[in-house]
Amino acid sequence: MNQDRSETIDIMQPMRIGEGSPRLPPLRDLSVDLAAKAAAFRSSLPPEIQTALAHLVRAMNCYYSNLIEGHDTHPVDIERALNNDFSDNPEQRDLQLEARAHIAVQEWIDAGGLAGRAQTVEGLRETHARFCEHLPESLLWAEMPGGERLRVEPGALRTRDVQVGRHVAISPGAVPRFLEHFEWAYRRLGRSDAIIAVAAAHHRFVWIHPFLDGNGRVARLMSHAMLLETLDTGGVWSVARGLGRTAQDYKRHLAACDLPRRNDLDGRGALSEEELASFTGYFLQICIDQVDFMQGLVDPNRLRTRIHRWIEEEAALGNLPLKAGAIIDAILYRGELPRSELDAVVGTGDRQARRIASSLLDLGVVVSESSRAPLRMAFPAALASRWMPGLFPEKA
Repeated sequence: MNQDRSETIDIMQPMRIGEGSPRLPPLRDLSVDLAAKAAAFRSSLPPEIQTALAHLVRAMNCYYSNLIEGHDTHPVDIERALNNDFSDNPEQRDLQLEARAHIAVQEWIDAGGLAGRAQTVEGLRETHARFCEHLPESLLWAEMPGGERLRVEPGALRTRDVQVGRHVAISPGAVPRFLEHFEWAYRRLGRSDAIIAVAAAHHRFVWIHPFLDGNGRVARLMSHAMLLETLDTGGVWSVARGLGRTAQDYKRHLAACDLPRRNDLDGRGALSEEELASFTGYFLQICIDQVDFMQGLVDPNRLRTRIHRWIEEEAALGNLPLKAGAIIDAILYRGELPRSELDAVVGTGDRQARRIASSLLDLGVVVSESSRAPLRMAFPAALASRWMPGLFPEKA
């Protein structure tokens, strides 16, 4: 079954936009713009706010990545799954478990688990294995043409032929050879080239289609890891949101990159350089749009205004004292607030200040590692529609 039809590496070329190509300078301009915006955004956030925001972005990233695959698990349900609160509906529960598996892999990536090896054969197989090993059994089966169902083995390269849309992937026996070339092509690039190469690597990976199933998710996790490393994003924005919101364009670009070279002006490889450049431009612009969107969303004045509006409504309902806003302001500005400073910040006695802090902790909008540790910000998915409108659709 593991047949190698002796395809040559040439059929996957070009791996990157040619150095002398007229299509490369505009992409370099986009990469410079993206690098500058990403650095400015991250540097504007206190480290503790970055951590809280990255937690929410992981749920958002998971939501949009799974949505592209036709699995709709809202971030509120994802957050519940992270707290072991599962739906009674078996299908919804399985999707929550799938989301939790995705989140676990991204947490591992954000902690440096793939540093320096996101595009290596070893790293890609480990990413797939880590995602699949925690999936429920119902989601570990892939349906082949003709109705045959095959179990997906975590981290195992496929041993069967596959077709995705019109694209017939390379023979299963050729996959290891093509992955080795893939690793060679995308490692040890200069920063600008590495940023531009993320899109090309994204397509060439799904073109190889090394796993029986899960290739799209692994490609997006790989891209997240590559951007995390080349741009030091801190995980505070996600390309998956942009890809998910423009899913038809995303899939159209991927399919177009499968097209053969048109003529002598279309690069020097077997595949179209023009289409690869078009996808790269789309991908980089999506990244820039997402940085701009997130920066606008967490602009301190706007975010503070939205949170204070929520506090006023909660206070009117008797759920929260109005003075809670002072604690939120202090944490947003400084990143964290020592408990010893609570009474000074709130302007009340120590006992009342601690009672207000407890209310915020109970609502999950601030967190603390212990009863004496500083208070830090949290961004619950359940409040995202109020605090960060547009991050993802409201839960129906």
